[in-house]
Amino acid sequence: MKLWAQVTDPILHQNPVTLQILGICSALAVTTTLAAALTMSAALTAVIIAASGIISLIRTHLPSSIRLIVQIIIVASLVIVVDQFLQAFFYEMSQRLSVFVSLIATNCVVLGRTESFALHNRPLPAMADALGNGLGYSAVLIILGTMRELFGRGTIMDIPVLPTIEQGGWFEPMNLMLLAPSAFFLLGGLVWAIRSWRTEQVEKLEYKLAPAEEPRR
Repeated sequence: MKLWAQVTDPILHQNPVTLQILGICSALAVTTTLAAALTMSAALTAVIIAASGIISLIRTHLPSSIRLIVQIIIVASLVIVVDQFLQAFFYEMSQRLSVFVSLIATNCVVLGRTESFALHNRPLPAMADALGNGLGYSAVLIILGTMRELFGRGTIMDIPVLPTIEQGGWFEPMNLMLLAPSAFFLLGGLVWAIRSWRTEQVEKLEYKLAPAEEPRR
């Protein structure tokens, strides 16, 4: 049950994007289509699981003075493998994602979990935690990618869903959905919706304003 909780908690309870606000650069940049969001999600999840497993295996042999350098080298090496795989088998998608696959090496979700969890736990729990955070990150990307493609193009996975005016239908695509600001709006709305539902995720005020003094007569 503990492993199950480690997998499921980051999806809603401790989501790295909506709660911890990590990894939002790629969440905003690659979600113009659902296909791109799915590809990026799979790439990051594969990297974080493999990196967590490797780092957990060598954690007792890793000097603390060079641990960050070693972690970055491991993550970067895995990213290169994933990037080459995409270029070999999904070249068009690789070109569409451009540099954002390479930037997985600096993604806060990956480096954060390897540093805070994998470095201090056994391989199985570390990989379960990595899978959960990968799925939590993926869930946000899939939601944003679906909404932006649907309302920006009228399609999902390039399959027509809303008949556009150009095709003789009624739907006028919202070009704003394909621009970066729309991702900010949608992500902000998603964070608001989740925190309205799960009120325990609302941040406590760090200070309270003092009541205003009544004017002297």
